[in-house]
Amino acid sequence: MTTSKSNTLKGQILYISHGGGPLPILGDPGHSEMIDFMKRLPTLIKKPDAIVVISAHWEENEVTVLGSSNPDLFYDYYGFPDEAYNINYPAPGNSKLASRILNLFEKSEIKGCLNVERGFDHGLYIPLMLMYPKADIPSIQISLVHSLNPFTHIEIGNALRELMNENILIIGSGFSFHNMKEFIWDRNNKEDLSNNSFQDWLIKTCTSPMPLSERLKLLSHWEDAPSARYCHPREEHLLPLHVCTGIAGENMYATKIFDDNILGKRSVAFQW
Repeated sequence: MTTSKSNTLKGQILYISHGGGPLPILGDPGHSEMIDFMKRLPTLIKKPDAIVVISAHWEENEVTVLGSSNPDLFYDYYGFPDEAYNINYPAPGNSKLASRILNLFEKSEIKGCLNVERGFDHGLYIPLMLMYPKADIPSIQISLVHSLNPFTHIEIGNALRELMNENILIIGSGFSFHNMKEFIWDRNNKEDLSNNSFQDWLIKTCTSPMPLSERLKLLSHWEDAPSARYCHPREEHLLPLHVCTGIAGENMYATKIFDDNILGKRSVAFQW
């Protein structure tokens, strides 16, 4: 949901819970609700001219932009069937857009660099295989910063706001619950009050109309939320949300578009 001012923007922003490794592509039943949602998602948004993914699976000392014109795939998981290592998603890169993004960081006095050698990780190709299986949309990735400072990632989002003037889809690819020890692998969903309390806090924080300063204060101190460290022992899967919020800025608050179980744990997704 947006204000009238933000309705003039051409770009779109999503934060998604992307599931466990390659399991959504392998048809894992614990991902059935997420798979159905991701396949349906393109009907809810305009097809973009380019996609920018902030992936929870890439951290660098300074924010880094994938600059290859034809990225390979980086199979950044282990212990899965052979077919998980034969996945193909030949989406083109977008070196021109990557350079522009680096310039946006420089304008905002954020240190950044290009990487023309790294491939797409599964934070990009797993959700995009479900959303856009034809792999016909130029796509790039942006890393997290290894410090995992929430305000740093909000500032990264601020620097990218100019992209909303174009038909670009920005995806914060993470997971709103990411405690590996607590996932349920046998498809027996059990209510988890601790998880619920954090997901409810996240929904209220992202979707409630409030001054931007208040929203950013809450997200910057996310560890104070109920059961925060239970849901995120390490916050790399949450921080793409901070980037998305920084991009959205003053004139937009999120709409919840997914609220269901993935691997037995309640997880959410948002659209701005």
